Amino acid sequence: MGENNAAEQPNTPKRVNVRAAVVPLAGFAAVLAGGLIAFLNRDYVGWFAYAPLSNSPFSGNGIAFITQGTQIGLAIAVVGLLLLAFWAGHRIGRRSHR
Repeated sequence: MGENNAAEQPNTPKRVNVRAAVVPLAGFAAVLAGGLIAFLNRDYVGWFAYAPLSNSPFSGNGIAFITQGTQIGLAIAVVGLLLLAFWAGHRIGRRSHR
C-alpha cells in the first residue's frame, strides 16, 4: 500500500469519436467510387469535320469529348476530394485552437 492509499483506477480506453472517422472514410469512398465510375465509362466520343464551302455556321451543341458517365464519375470524385479537404482543414484548425 505505501504512502498512496487511493485505490487504483482501471485504465479505460478513450472513446473513439465516430464522426471523426466517418467523414474521411466517406471522402475516400467517394473518390474511389468516382474514379471507378470514370474509369469504367472512359469511352471517349469526339469527331473532327472540315467543311470549307458550307454556307451555314457550325454549332456544336451538346458535344462532349468525354461521356456523361465519365463526367458524373469525375464530379463524384471532386466532391470526395472537397470533403477530404474540408475535413483536413477542420482537423488542423481544431489542433491549432488548443
